[in-house]
Amino acid sequence: MPRVKRSTKRSDRRKKILKRASGYFLTKSKLYQAAQEAVERGLKFAYIGRKQKKRQFRSLWIVRINAACKLNGMSYSTFIDGLRKAEIELDRKVLADIAANDPAGFAALAVSAKNALEAAKKARAAA
Repeated sequence: MPRVKRSTKRSDRRKKILKRASGYFLTKSKLYQAAQEAVERGLKFAYIGRKQKKRQFRSLWIVRINAACKLNGMSYSTFIDGLRKAEIELDRKVLADIAANDPAGFAALAVSAKNALEAAKKARAAA
């Protein structure tokens, strides 16, 4: 078998890992093996964090929408159900922004959701 001399490939790979590990504490930023373990661990947490960020923002939006719903005399779940029945397709990010910055607009949405719920209730009673 031919002999393999790694020269630039190995040093490039190591430089890349050590560059990513710059700023880590003690040997984690200086020694290759410790740096590699720390970088892999950091990348794992970064991947998980990107998923958690989406969850946390969604729950924040729900809290904001719920607070605005309480001011308009309904619960979050009935509000969302009313919006679906009124065929208003706004995502939670937009609804939370409206709730925070435009109370009058959110009140109008709440009224339309209530009307849609009442219309659905009447349709059920008639059937």
